[in-house]
Amino acid sequence: MGADRAKMPVMTKTPLPSRKLETDASGVSRRQFVRAGALGAAAMSFPFVGQVLGANDRINVGCIGVKGKGDSDTDDTANCGGKLVALCDVDERHLKEKGQKYPEAKLYSDFREMLEEMGPSIDAVTVSIPDHCHGLASAMALGMGKHVYCQKPLTQTVFEARQLRDLAAKKKLATQMGNQGSASSALRRGVEMVQAGVIGQVGELHVWTNRPIWPQGLDRPEGQDPVPEYLNWDAWIGPAPMRPFKEGVYHDFVWRGWHDFGTGALGDMACHMVNTPFRALKMGYPSLVQCEEASALHAETYPKTSRIRFEFPARQGLAPLKFWWYDGNPDDPYKPYTLPLRPAPEATKDLIDIYGKLPSEGILLVGDRGKLFSQHDDFGQAMLKLKGEESYTAMEKHECAKTVPQTIPRSPGHNEEWFRMMRGGAPAYSNFAIASQLTEIILLGCVAMRVGVGKEMKWDAKHVKSPNCPEAAQYLKRHNRQGWNI
Repeated sequence: MGADRAKMPVMTKTPLPSRKLETDASGVSRRQFVRAGALGAAAMSFPFVGQVLGANDRINVGCIGVKGKGDSDTDDTANCGGKLVALCDVDERHLKEKGQKYPEAKLYSDFREMLEEMGPSIDAVTVSIPDHCHGLASAMALGMGKHVYCQKPLTQTVFEARQLRDLAAKKKLATQMGNQGSASSALRRGVEMVQAGVIGQVGELHVWTNRPIWPQGLDRPEGQDPVPEYLNWDAWIGPAPMRPFKEGVYHDFVWRGWHDFGTGALGDMACHMVNTPFRALKMGYPSLVQCEEASALHAETYPKTSRIRFEFPARQGLAPLKFWWYDGNPDDPYKPYTLPLRPAPEATKDLIDIYGKLPSEGILLVGDRGKLFSQHDDFGQAMLKLKGEESYTAMEKHECAKTVPQTIPRSPGHNEEWFRMMRGGAPAYSNFAIASQLTEIILLGCVAMRVGVGKEMKWDAKHVKSPNCPEAAQYLKRHNRQGWNI
């Protein structure tokens, strides 16, 4: 290690085993919040689209966020046959660049103005902006009867996740969350293999990522810089508390680690990495979440590395499950260097034997009959090892794969699924009924980090609260800044 790496921070650890119609500052009452928790199980599987668009109908789309993932989301929407009638981005540079490609689209820097002015002309909306604005932009669009495609994580708070699920079901709209690996045939095959019982009852799940690849685990810098003329800083801040602009601290792409704007490495990657086991194991909601270990905690940002344990009760004939999440960048370029947390060696020794070292990312399901592993978020190149076997074999080449039938339809494409749902009503694989539950699991891990290392947070999904950890309530929803309520 270099000089910086020699001085690693001490870990904190526990032992491993519309702007109106307001009801409160976030736009939804506590009663509505709890009601959303009880919203029908039917919506979890087969959302009903009330008014589908015909195969020949033109679908007019407004795109909120056109850089980063918004760049490809905008192009994918056009490639699927959407007519781009409005583009919105807080950064004039990005907006003008995209506007040159789609000259017929009207340009906006504030999604509220876009929705208010273009509402009658828009059928659907894409949302590809920082996490803290996902819920508000999507809820406004859904409330206006617009179909919505929103990037992951679906929302920044549990409150918003329940709200979007409720709105999508009530309005009977086509929705899709942007965890594109859902369209992977490998992911769907992995679900089929696990649900066929190939590795038996799964009691352990380990998932790790090499994120963050942005600054995290730091304090807010002092002072402020002039807001660039090209940036609508008020719209960038959106529903979060206003703060001074600092060059290179929040915009572009360096917002993910801040509590006010992002969801850390967990929120960035878990909607991808946990997608396969979430579906295969019918995880539902956890009964307990604990941040077992983390690097130094900071008042306004997530730690550079963490280990979080989620416990799920027995469900639908499946055994209780313990799921450990690990994040941290082995090649962390930001000082001080922090050695990332990873699974214990006994859980991954056979993987190290194959790859020479632990892969930088991984999904490992441990059953009573064997193990299933992939180092890809779409579950590509999955490896299977049954008890009594010396090493892993490519899942699809394993003899037992021949006996497992295909039971899940394959995808025409992630964005194509959303368009198909708008046109014909067939549920998209990551519609908001599904995506909201996956998102909530992940956001509870974010809450556990903020509650504190070592604190076991029980979770009552029915009543949307922690019965033993009342301090968690402040992190379940945000009190939106004035002017940014639904």
